[in-house]
Amino acid sequence: MKRVPMTVLGEQRLREELADLKSVQRPRVIASIAEAREHGDLKENAEYHAAREQQGFIEGRIRELEYKLSQALVIDVTTIPPTGKVIFGTTIELINIDTDETVCYQIVGDDEADIKQGKISVNSPIARALVGKEEGDIAAVQTPSGMTEYEVGKVSHL
Repeated sequence: MKRVPMTVLGEQRLREELADLKSVQRPRVIASIAEAREHGDLKENAEYHAAREQQGFIEGRIRELEYKLSQALVIDVTTIPPTGKVIFGTTIELINIDTDETVCYQIVGDDEADIKQGKISVNSPIARALVGKEEGDIAAVQTPSGMTEYEVGKVSHL
């Protein structure tokens, strides 16, 4: 069984979504199916078919979330003493060697990744190049536009 790393916030969001699906979405769609059945002939009842399709989606998502949570290895980076080394969950300030442009990323699990929020997947090329590096190290990352070198600036355990 392969464990999947996840931050505390990522686990919390998945649990909230699961609770919403089970306590709000599922009962609503069951009520919709019951109401559509009362309208008569199910073969030509579009409301019934739409509600059944929605129910299938919800049940599939519930199974997916339960599986992900059962495989999760929740890592709280705030409990790990800072060493200046890039590990899962840390927030890293990167300085592009060529342009001196500074960016900030947090390394998170696959389900939490959102580049617009500065969260990159632990399995992304940039994260794989950074993990294990320390403040001041240079990391070469293969990007679509070619090889880019970054200097690891500050590593924070937020």
